[in-house]
Parts: sequence; C-alpha cells; structure tokens
Amino acid sequence: MSLTFDVDERFAQAAEDWAERQLMDEEDALEIKAEQSLLEIEHLVSESHEVEFEVDGRTITHHPTADLSAFLESRAEETGLAESELLKLYVDLFARAFLDDDTERPPNAAPPDD
Repeated sequence: MSLTFDVDERFAQAAEDWAERQLMDEEDALEIKAEQSLLEIEHLVSESHEVEFEVDGRTITHHPTADLSAFLESRAEETGLAESELLKLYVDLFARAFLDDDTERPPNAAPPDD
C-alpha cells in the first residue's frame, strides 16, 4: 500500500526554514522534513525506526507499515477522510518539529536571501 499527498504551505515553509538553518538545498530539506515527520508518526503507531517514502517536488509517497495502515484505515472509517488526507494532516503536525527558534546560523554563513 502507498499513500500519496502534496504538502501544504506550512510544511513547505518549515522545509525552507530548515534549509536556511542547515545551509542546504530546499529540495533536500523537504525530504529531510518529510522523513522526520513520517518517522515520528510511524514510531508512535508502530514503534518503527525506518520509513519508506519518496519525494517528488511537493508530493510525498509513503509506504506505511501494516500497523500504520491499520491505524489510518480505522481513522478513515471514523472520520470519512481518505487515508492519504489523514496522513497529510499527521505529517503537517510535525512540520515544525526540530526547528529550534533559538538556533543561530553559523557565524561564517552567508547572509540569508531576504
């Protein structure tokens, strides 16, 4: 089973912030933020420490564990939302995780493009 969804502006902004703070490409940052979010969700539901996913632009395709699939199926029945929409909502909850507002850019970093 695979679930596919497009990230929203909040998630994209979190990835952009991560890219700036980590001095990396925004595409790489989006992939890292997706992995962080999916790992948190999988760990909470299935205690898994690995995730299988792909990122294509702003589209994420996740291959959930059996436990997460069952969890999302159950929630979909309760809410009437599609499993992919539920996963998107859960991923968005973790969009700003690991973005420490107190983190400063390295002193040798070029100024941000504002």
